[in-house]
Amino acid sequence: MEIGLLVGIPLLTFLILSTLDKKHTRMAGSMACLSTLVGLVISIGLWNQNLSLALPWIELGSFQLPINLQSDPLNAFMLPMVHGIALLVQIYSTQYMKGDPNYTGYFAYIQLFIFSMVGIVLGGNLLVIYIFWELVGLSSYLLIGFWHTKPRPVWAAQKAFILNRIGDAAFLSGILLLIYYTGTVELSELKMSIATIEPSMLTVIGLLLFGGCVGKSAQFPLSAWLPDAMEGPTPVSALIHAATMVAAGIFLMARIAFLLTPTAEIAIAVVGLITMVDGALRACLAWDIKKVLAYSTQSQLGLMVVAIGLGAWPLALFHLFTHAFFKAGLFLSAGSVIHAMSPKSSIGFDPQDMRNMGGLKTYMPITFLSYLLCAAALIGLPLTTGFLSKDAIFLAILTKTEAWGSGAYLLLMLSIASAALTAYYMTRQVVLVFWGKARYDQNLISPHESGIRMTLPMSILSVGSLFFVFSLHPWDATSGWLVKHLNFPALPHVTLVPLITLLLSGVGILWAAKKIRIIDNGFKTNTRLRLNLSLLRDYQENQRYTHFFVKPFQWVANGIKNIEIYLIDGLVYFFGLLLIKLSELSDWSDRKIVDGTVRNIAALTRQGGYWMKSLQNGKIQSYYTMTFISLILLIIWLIAGYI
Repeated sequence: MEIGLLVGIPLLTFLILSTLDKKHTRMAGSMACLSTLVGLVISIGLWNQNLSLALPWIELGSFQLPINLQSDPLNAFMLPMVHGIALLVQIYSTQYMKGDPNYTGYFAYIQLFIFSMVGIVLGGNLLVIYIFWELVGLSSYLLIGFWHTKPRPVWAAQKAFILNRIGDAAFLSGILLLIYYTGTVELSELKMSIATIEPSMLTVIGLLLFGGCVGKSAQFPLSAWLPDAMEGPTPVSALIHAATMVAAGIFLMARIAFLLTPTAEIAIAVVGLITMVDGALRACLAWDIKKVLAYSTQSQLGLMVVAIGLGAWPLALFHLFTHAFFKAGLFLSAGSVIHAMSPKSSIGFDPQDMRNMGGLKTYMPITFLSYLLCAAALIGLPLTTGFLSKDAIFLAILTKTEAWGSGAYLLLMLSIASAALTAYYMTRQVVLVFWGKARYDQNLISPHESGIRMTLPMSILSVGSLFFVFSLHPWDATSGWLVKHLNFPALPHVTLVPLITLLLSGVGILWAAKKIRIIDNGFKTNTRLRLNLSLLRDYQENQRYTHFFVKPFQWVANGIKNIEIYLIDGLVYFFGLLLIKLSELSDWSDRKIVDGTVRNIAALTRQGGYWMKSLQNGKIQSYYTMTFISLILLIIWLIAGYI
């Protein structure tokens, strides 16, 4: 009953909101918040219950596939998180989206998203999860492109939709291979059925299923959609692209962790490492307040995937949970800043460019404090949840040193370096936005604190970024309630790791403070980071198809051309030249050796015949001469025999 309500309530609310006319627009936000609140209460009530709901669906001979939904310890904390974050975001949105022409449609799309996300969390078999997985993709497409009258959000929605479909194709391929080899996709049955699959094929299946995570959780090489997805409303960024949708891939990998072979885990850890470092570097160069947070999300998701590769999926879920709080808080706080920086008239001013801000802590103290707490958690400073979850993953890397050798140490160093970069770009952002002098025309822009419906969710999320929410021990994550709930064993205490992390984070903070200078006559920044960011070039309507659709196919076509020229044609030319040389050698040997031998034998025979012929010339003198010479030779032979 409870499981049916969890998926039924948001679906029903979506259908109702989709049919409301403009006369009832005001009640849309309240109805959506009430629906999500009921779902939150039900999900909390399922905390210690193992329930299931199975509805018959497909029967093909002996193969049966029900619509199987279940609650268990793994999704017990995910359900409250999804509903809790969604509730705060919707409360925030009732003020942020006030006056939007499609106000009702906005909340309808969010309810569709909640329905889809809850379906993923409750899914008891991979095919049911895949169906809701695609519905989440549809929801994100609608929400990213919510302002469909503007070309850029539409382009960003298309980009996200297409790149996610690439990962989803791999996900579906893995599901079909499991059906072929085991005859089931039920999670409860797969744990025993995979024993019949060869390790190499199981590795392939695991990596194909990981392809779904690569798309949904913005991993390399399908991470390019996440920064552009910031074109949707800021609350959408907080809900979908920081807290829940991108976390679906991490949750999926935790669900199928038993399928992953050691080889697959190494490959997953490498992908996560590349994603983490790439996101951190790109965040250091972005000026858009939301894109900095988007690249930060990419980097943090990479760290979660690294934890999956370590086999420490409970720690990945722990960081997922803590990240949901402080990153959603950062996005909502960023939305408050953007709301305050919006100009009174259209003057070509970008309210999201951090170079146009400065000194906002005086006007927005609640937003500033919320931003500061959430940023501290993202950096991983002590007494925050980010410190607990990051430090736990770093310690888990150390446990792999015996199995992975120097590779584990390299992974640890790069992970800590990414944490230092996080400290750099978040300090840079806080300073640019809240400190210094105003770098905007105060006659046209009047920054002010947001209303209670926006500041309350921000404040709640910032408090959720403090350590005591998850563990009463400020230094030990494994003693907290969530890690214990997931039955993860205690990690060895290595004081040196958090000390090095804090030291490098401090260096990153000081580096940012030194490199950024705010002066009266403008803005200047000095940084040595210089990267080729052709994939991040500014959006232009007349170039969107060229940069996103045409260019990738051109790269593929050029790659295929080079393969044809240098590999295929090169091999053909090499073997052709080799055959020509072999033919020339065969021709020479035929002429000089075979034919030459025949000609020499014939010439020798001819000369012998001529010599014998000269002896038979009919002259008696010649015969006497030959007889005399023969007699002399015979006498010599006889004398030599006696001697």
